[in-house]
Amino acid sequence: MSERGLADGPGDGALPPSLTVDAFDVRMADVADIDLERLQALSISVGWPHRAEDWQFAREVGHGVVALDEIDRVLASAMWFPHGDDFATIGMVMTSPRLQSLGVGEWLMKRVLSASAGRTYRLNATRAALALYRSLGFIGHRTVFQCQGEARGGDRPASAEPVRRLTAADLAAVTALDERAFGTSRAGLIARLFEQSAGYGLEREGRLAAFALCRPFGRGHVVGPVVAGLDEDAVAVVQPHVDEHDGRFLRLDTHLDEGIFPLFVARSGMKIHDTVLTMSLGAPLTDPATRGPDRPITFALATQALG
Repeated sequence: MSERGLADGPGDGALPPSLTVDAFDVRMADVADIDLERLQALSISVGWPHRAEDWQFAREVGHGVVALDEIDRVLASAMWFPHGDDFATIGMVMTSPRLQSLGVGEWLMKRVLSASAGRTYRLNATRAALALYRSLGFIGHRTVFQCQGEARGGDRPASAEPVRRLTAADLAAVTALDERAFGTSRAGLIARLFEQSAGYGLEREGRLAAFALCRPFGRGHVVGPVVAGLDEDAVAVVQPHVDEHDGRFLRLDTHLDEGIFPLFVARSGMKIHDTVLTMSLGAPLTDPATRGPDRPITFALATQALG
């Protein structure tokens, strides 16, 4: 497989290099070869907030394909993000509204699955794409609540444990804690996120017990990933980010809809804006209900595409 994920893979012989759609031809191209402005035009057309910078980050950490019409407009996209040799998340799956029922999304998804063959997968499905993913064998697990709005900082009870700003020296501990929560190592992704993020961590008995990263994304900033074993710890490491962005747009995506943490998120100005469904193909998902001091979970996703 090529580094950009377009080499032939198992079953690729059955996938045509072009597709006739609604009386015009659509061809496939590598997402790495497309101008960022054209990619952003696609996300705007489907109502997604991704900036050119967000597309560029996705291309740096993942691989993917786009569908182009006869005058090279980007009509659809699909990407995959490898974590090791046997796991990947799938995301950035967008299809122009006028083509959503014409098979373009399925065409691109089959290429992505072929290019990344041999892995298990996780993705977050919009309602419009549920039928497609189910037809490809994905199984639904838990709802993701996309929470966003104008952040409201304020005085809240201090954490029982001190929270501090993370530094480069904390990367190994953050990576290890993320692996325990996510279920597989995302060392490469976490390192890249760490470069672009501000982070806060909480230690207990000399070990990192919780962390929260925050970086520019979409309409403002996104908080994630957030990893902890206790709701109170997750609140403690997210609170500084809320305070720092008081009065500005902030987003956080979480599987949790009850308990201390989601209540804190709502009180911090981030209301539920939309939902998607986490689905998998051969990859189990940690049940957030199992969280505890020795069972860290992902309280907030890095993004819906990255998990």
